[in-house]
Amino acid sequence: MTDFGFDRRSLLKGGATLLAAAATMSADQLLGYAKAWAQASPGKPEPGAKINLLRWKRFVEAEDVAFMKIVDAFQKANNVTINVSNESYDDIQPKASVAANTGQGLDMVWGLYSLPFLFPSKCTDVTDVADYLANKCGGWADSGKTYGMYNGKWIGIPVAATGALINYRIAAAEKAGHKEFPKDLGGFADLVKGLHKNGTPAGMALGHASGDANTWLYWALWSHGGNLIDKDNKVVINSPETAKSLEYVKGLYDNFIPGTASWNDASNNKAFLAGQLYLTVNGISVYVTAKKENKQIAEDMNHAHLPVGTDGKSRELHLGFPILIFNFTKFPQTCKAFTAFMMEPEQFNPWVEAAQGYLSPFLKDYEKNPMWTADPKNTPYRDVAATAMSPAGLGQMGENAAAAIADFVVVDMFANYCTGREDVKTAMSSAERAAKRIFRS
Repeated sequence: MTDFGFDRRSLLKGGATLLAAAATMSADQLLGYAKAWAQASPGKPEPGAKINLLRWKRFVEAEDVAFMKIVDAFQKANNVTINVSNESYDDIQPKASVAANTGQGLDMVWGLYSLPFLFPSKCTDVTDVADYLANKCGGWADSGKTYGMYNGKWIGIPVAATGALINYRIAAAEKAGHKEFPKDLGGFADLVKGLHKNGTPAGMALGHASGDANTWLYWALWSHGGNLIDKDNKVVINSPETAKSLEYVKGLYDNFIPGTASWNDASNNKAFLAGQLYLTVNGISVYVTAKKENKQIAEDMNHAHLPVGTDGKSRELHLGFPILIFNFTKFPQTCKAFTAFMMEPEQFNPWVEAAQGYLSPFLKDYEKNPMWTADPKNTPYRDVAATAMSPAGLGQMGENAAAAIADFVVVDMFANYCTGREDVKTAMSSAERAAKRIFRS
């Protein structure tokens, strides 16, 4: 493995103002920084390397623009090519799996949740990159380690997460009797009922929405003491605690706006911005878009963490975005160098600012970025890494837990009960069978 222990002083030799200038994200200044970085880097990209990188489609345009500036600067500074393709959340995993199985087509994937754990044997060891970034950027949050490490080594770099937090309309919540956003399960259920009664409904996805459905439904399960697997990775979904979570979610669903059982990851954004939806679980992208397209909604909305569980503890599943390098790539050093470069503070901080709260980093130093407090409505998204759990919950992340979330085992259990397809016992039994097929327990 290449040692990514860059000499900070060597980067400064090109001029004392270079790093400060790069933070403005001017294309020319960023290119100057990239060239200095390339000269100082011990991990030299392979000459003429051509990389195919797949990433999720943007929800915040400015984030994508900032990302592509980083890509462009790295290409020019190192005389390499990085072809970036974009797919919807739900299409990332199938395309990555095809590449993993065939050993061709993609070099890198910036995907969702536990994507590297679906095929850990196909991932390049990036422990050197992870250690370099940790030493430079204040260390990794524990949740970042969970999203990146497998059997003692790093198989992916958890770039950031999109916080799955409450987006709500302030006036509607107050009219429903909640001037302060409820922090407990009972208060949250009361708010959702009040919103429905007043014709200002809530709504969260129960369809196969990789981001929006998985995040809040795993929270609902965990908050009642339920779990898909225990600490030994034994399937324990069929339990009294799970039954309570099913009843709780059914009570919410009965007060939702119609149609949430078929929602994808864009559905709640559209409904909220159209003034049809007054509470949902989402990233900050609704607010970002509203500030640009509907300032009245932006001024009347706020964000909050999901309520604590029955034991008073906070457990949330956020939409982690790990980047992986396939071990069949012909250009591993180029892929590693690009991964390290894109998360350097000089361009990562402006990138985080451009994302306007949509990217919540797992590296601790990035919590200090002033954008998290410049607008108090951004602040809840700063703390996403601290509250995040992995899709394994109590268990260990691995191929099985990754497959379970990719197959919507938990989502289907809730959807089947809420829509009347199955009763509580049958829904739990169906989920138990599906999980046991995956975990082979």
